[in-house]
Amino acid sequence: MALRTLKPKVGTLTSRVKRYRPGDEAERSRYRDDTQPWRRWYKTARWQKLRMSVLVRDLFTCQMCKRLEPNTSQLVADHKTPHRGSEYLFWKDTNLQCVCKPCHDSSKQRQERRA
Repeated sequence: MALRTLKPKVGTLTSRVKRYRPGDEAERSRYRDDTQPWRRWYKTARWQKLRMSVLVRDLFTCQMCKRLEPNTSQLVADHKTPHRGSEYLFWKDTNLQCVCKPCHDSSKQRQERRA
């Protein structure tokens, strides 16, 4: 009795996870903006004004490492309590603090992932 191979009855499934090539940041950003509409708030004039008022209020000093940073491109207006899409928490100025980019991208991210 000879064995024969059976044809598969199920087709291949396409991945639902979108993969991005390095250098595809613009497409990745558009995808994130579409799936998380609150991300668009960061691109508004209202946010830019609020961000600058927080940096001035905190005297351009990182609230984590206390380093004075005159280059505002290296400072982040960080939410103390993650807003998770809450419009109230996003725009509340007392929920914002000035943090330097190295602290925000390392220490602060680690803290938020643990919580």
